Amino acid sequence: MQKIIPHLWFDKEAKEAAAFYASVFPDSAVTHVTTLRDTPSGDADVVTFNIWNQEFMAISAGPLFKFNPSISFMVNFDPLLFGAAATREKDAREKIDEVWNKLADGGTVLMPIDKYPFSERYGWIQDKYGLSWQLILTDPGGEPRPAIIPSLMFVGDKCGKAEEAINFYLSVFRNQKMGGVFRYGKDQAPDREGTIMFADFMLEDMWFAAMDSAHDHKFNFNEAVSLMVNCADQAGIDYYWQKLSAVPESEQCGWVKDKYGVSWQISPAVMEEMFRNGTREQIDRLTEAFMPMKKLDIAKLIEAYREK
Repeated sequence: MQKIIPHLWFDKEAKEAAAFYASVFPDSAVTHVTTLRDTPSGDADVVTFNIWNQEFMAISAGPLFKFNPSISFMVNFDPLLFGAAATREKDAREKIDEVWNKLADGGTVLMPIDKYPFSERYGWIQDKYGLSWQLILTDPGGEPRPAIIPSLMFVGDKCGKAEEAINFYLSVFRNQKMGGVFRYGKDQAPDREGTIMFADFMLEDMWFAAMDSAHDHKFNFNEAVSLMVNCADQAGIDYYWQKLSAVPESEQCGWVKDKYGVSWQISPAVMEEMFRNGTREQIDRLTEAFMPMKKLDIAKLIEAYREK
């Protein structure tokens, strides 16, 4: 099971958006839909889906949070992922343009797809749902990376904190390592010199990227994109809760917000199994049990699920 799962908050469009992403990217599919009844937002659809072999979750839970580019998803079009050796470069270029055109339909271009100093083909776009994607033609000579990488952009009062945050996350999670680090020079961002232009790092065998923004923005991290941490037992929940929760008023239903403003969901892995395999009555009891909780209590959730 994937240890850390990106989680997307939609108003009403979770099922529609998941089906759209599954149609846009290779090796993608919607795998499960559960409806939670009688939540504060009414009935809420929870959707599990894969994008290019990486697991995602989404929920339709009302218009409380809106996507912004502080968290985007970098998509690596590595020629090594495509076809026969003789046509890999061509196939990768064709695929990046195909995906770009689908995401651009109804979307907003943040950086046009073009040649840049760091890539022969790159573009940044918000799709029709507001979710941000960075598409990049990867140099096949570099160290391989997965196709999808969540990317954190530190802006506002958090700008300049990317390196500190990376080191913090590396101290919290296991199966971790640092990747590449590239810093702003005077000619690129004079008032950001020495901060992180781009860095990537691995947590629980999953790659992430981070950067300090070169510009001022009005947005910041919010709950529209959170990161779900699947825990095997209560000790794991207690550990990540203690390490990551820095905003007590944000604690609810397993959600916490860390000191950089990034939202996490600390969840027992067994909970997804119960939602997948439970009867309608069991799912309703499980929903009723976890909704009032702050930190999730596995024993109480299992007790509610099994209640006769």
